[in-house]
Amino acid sequence: MEVRQGTDHSILLLAVCLTCLGVVMVFSSSSIMAVRDYGDSLHFLKRQGIYALIGFAAMAMMMRIDLNVLRKAAWPVLGLCILMLVVVLIPGIGKKVGGAARWIKIAGVSFQPAEFAKIGLVLFMAHSLARKQEKVKNFRCGFLPYMVILVVLLGLLLAQPDLGSALTLGLVAITLLLIAGARLRYLAGIGLLALPFFYFMIMNVDYRRRRIMAFLNPWEDPSNTGFQIIQSWIAFGSGGTFGTGLGESKQKLFYLPEAHTDFIFSVIGEELGFIGVIVIAAMFMLLIMRGLRTAINAPNEFSSFLAFGITLLIGMQAFANMAVVMGMVPTKGLALPFLSYGGTSLVTTLASIGILLNVSRQLPGELR
Repeated sequence: MEVRQGTDHSILLLAVCLTCLGVVMVFSSSSIMAVRDYGDSLHFLKRQGIYALIGFAAMAMMMRIDLNVLRKAAWPVLGLCILMLVVVLIPGIGKKVGGAARWIKIAGVSFQPAEFAKIGLVLFMAHSLARKQEKVKNFRCGFLPYMVILVVLLGLLLAQPDLGSALTLGLVAITLLLIAGARLRYLAGIGLLALPFFYFMIMNVDYRRRRIMAFLNPWEDPSNTGFQIIQSWIAFGSGGTFGTGLGESKQKLFYLPEAHTDFIFSVIGEELGFIGVIVIAAMFMLLIMRGLRTAINAPNEFSSFLAFGITLLIGMQAFANMAVVMGMVPTKGLALPFLSYGGTSLVTTLASIGILLNVSRQLPGELR
């Protein structure tokens, strides 16, 4: 891959290292299950490897594309994302996994529209906020339109249902509005209005309520609602300081559910230990710091908001996943960027890193 002068090599190196580590850990955490379900220990490794190659190609393309072309595509991309979120709810087209219709399958290829919607919203908001500038302080023409679009997107995500993506999207949108200078009382008002709604969404849905109870006291039901987080704690505890060694996890032997997807960080904690956990957390922190640096020093408002949005997306999802698997927040299905198994998540994350690298090339010479 050609690296042009001015590209932030730290962001590029971190993204490549995390992706390669993710491919290795997907194999380590899934090989036993792959043999049981597919008769091939390399099943998930081969697929994740292909996703990584597609993701690197997407990253390379986004590094080179004219950002003005992306900006002009903001509205069409948002419209396409909304259309896909509608289509995924149509029986026979949307593919249900675990009772949730989050996938569209075309010609044997499945993808999650929610992942594209995250990037689509960031692109749209970057374009619109840069255009409106001070008008964002006005409620009717500068704040309310964003809330209407956000409600539409969140409503479609909750209909799947996908509360984790809805919360992530909402937090990123509100943070971008805050950065853009929206009045704090508007944001606080939206937050207060949303609280009873989300309380209803959680406490009136049985499996979500049980997750909250399991978070508060997982030992009350250790073989059911508290099982996953308890097994995750066992994985971290078994890893100790230096880990049991790559491929030596015991929890992945059908004890820890979703070991290669949402809870891959637990397997990392067991096999690579406290040192591995700290190194990966530090890599994400450094990636976020470099992303924020790029956003702050970007030469124009569109590039700045775009870099802020991408950095927030990756950072929020990464540390939310880590908090979940460590039992710091209630269990929720969120992938760990770069590391969890999944094609749509990996490809969109690497594509967004390509956009971030594209913005970094615009920085003044002394900041490159």
